[in-house]
Amino acid sequence: MRTAPPAARRVAPRATPRAAPPPAPRASPRALWPYLLIAPTVVAAVLLLAYPLARNLLMSFQHYGMAELIRGDAGFAGLENYREILSDAEFWVVVRRTLWWTALNVVLIMVIGTAVALMLQRLGKRMRILVMSGLVLAWASPVIATTTVFQWLFSSRLGVVNWLLVELGFESYEGYSWLAHGPAAFAILVLLVVWQSVPFVAITLHAALTTVPAELFESARIDGAGGWRIFRSITLPVLRPVFGLVLCLEVIWVFRCFAQIWAITRGGPGGATTTLPVYAYQVAQSLHRYDLGAAAATLTVLILIAALILYFRQMFRQEAEL
Repeated sequence: MRTAPPAARRVAPRATPRAAPPPAPRASPRALWPYLLIAPTVVAAVLLLAYPLARNLLMSFQHYGMAELIRGDAGFAGLENYREILSDAEFWVVVRRTLWWTALNVVLIMVIGTAVALMLQRLGKRMRILVMSGLVLAWASPVIATTTVFQWLFSSRLGVVNWLLVELGFESYEGYSWLAHGPAAFAILVLLVVWQSVPFVAITLHAALTTVPAELFESARIDGAGGWRIFRSITLPVLRPVFGLVLCLEVIWVFRCFAQIWAITRGGPGGATTTLPVYAYQVAQSLHRYDLGAAAATLTVLILIAALILYFRQMFRQEAEL
């Protein structure tokens, strides 16, 4: 049997060794720097927001009164606290009042804040700086300090408002007690919250208006568009994201408003100014039913979240149609 010559034999290729995988890149300190910068904020948010919210949620499912506060052996209550709160007729009255309180304040804040922002666009440089300085000072004033000033203004005996009305010829306001009448006390609180909130809206919208190209307004004026037409067709569509953000922030701020109401009226007179945060505090402190207060606070958060979800859905639907 003949064999093939060596030249004709096929030489098997030599196996080449596989290259080792490159080492995984090590995280450089520069890549970790952004995470280190936001770490204090994340830790503070967890400690100041997440933990109290989780603790409140847990308490709402427990029997937690004065005895449990001292001993610390709270038992599980299930949904009993929520059933008791939801079956309370006063709770639903407070819910309706809170929604009315939020809607009235937010509408006034947005309308007045937008008007002030548009006015700032038309002022000269010196007058604009002066007005914005006043807005910043009003915005930066502590809540309790501003609340105390309003208490002095509407004092029944030494209040400036009563004195001014009497000087203008309204003799019936001599010694008038504003905080003893429900509608009057409610109006004072609305005026206070609007006063504290308008500067933020006006400054934010004014800053957003400076980003709109001036050529858009000039073209609209050349075409004969009036002020309302320019606002509806140019200003509002361009600033829609900013309007949405500011509106959400104001809804949250007004809905959870507590310090002003408690400092001036404590929810009175006759419950005329009791909103959900005040109601939750009253239930917890007056009745020493911290479990019911926690349940009311949890329902307050859920109602606020539901309202914001409905608004976001409507906003996203409008943006999809554009």
